[in-house]
Amino acid sequence: MNSITILSLKPCIPPNKLLFPKTFSTKSTTILRANLQPPNSTNTTSQQQQQQQLNLSVLRFTLGIPGFDESYLPRWIGYAFGSLLILNHFLGSDSSTITPPQLRTEVLGLSLASFSILLPYLGKFLKGAQQVDQTTLPDGTQQIFVMSADIADGLKEDLAWTSYILLRNTNAIAALILIQGEICARGYWNEIDDSSKEILLGQFRNKIENAGLNNLKETLYFPQDADSEFQDLLPKGARSLLVQPILQVSMESATDSQKPAGFILLVSTTRYAFSIKDRAWIAAVANKLRGNLK
Repeated sequence: MNSITILSLKPCIPPNKLLFPKTFSTKSTTILRANLQPPNSTNTTSQQQQQQQLNLSVLRFTLGIPGFDESYLPRWIGYAFGSLLILNHFLGSDSSTITPPQLRTEVLGLSLASFSILLPYLGKFLKGAQQVDQTTLPDGTQQIFVMSADIADGLKEDLAWTSYILLRNTNAIAALILIQGEICARGYWNEIDDSSKEILLGQFRNKIENAGLNNLKETLYFPQDADSEFQDLLPKGARSLLVQPILQVSMESATDSQKPAGFILLVSTTRYAFSIKDRAWIAAVANKLRGNLK
């Protein structure tokens, strides 16, 4: 009788000597990787992520073309496509062969081009403000950029970058940032005889104290005319004023109350300069600055 030999390709390993467990836990793997990190790497990574979020949150779409306002891009697109439709109608087709469907398509295309041309004006009308023209800045003002001397390099970079994007992305002509006693002023402010850095910073501190903004906890917005108590602080020709507080969360109390640590002050020469969207974005920028609080 012929014997049949059966060969098994699976190795015979005793159950108590398995090389790998039968099941794998994703949660266990994640915990293992977290334990392999150095003790201080978590804090460093968190700070880097907060800094990256601050840098990314203030960026807005731009083509990078000097002197070109990207908000008018739909208007130029409408002009281009509208011109092409008109040229195609008169030069690219014979009047005797034009069909009703072609006419309807051309009318629809011209309607869309007209809407694209009007879109920038409609957007500014809904926002309730016109973009500030640098050529119509009020007389008696000068462009300055001053900052307190004893500031850490990280905070100095954040203040410089924040003041720049606030002036670049809003209708403001002047920005003043106060955070834990440190001042950063940028934009067009009233001219003074002695424009030294120390004199300017001292004047800003005195005017802030006189205006009573050191303990501000609520957002102040004057869309038409700034209140009379701020006239000494604001530059000439100011119409809209926005003061966004920078609040620090206190962990000492059980309710985690917030205490004022500074503010962002923006001034514009146009009425209703800061829309709801602008104010929400400025509030987000102020919250990002809380990462520098000690």
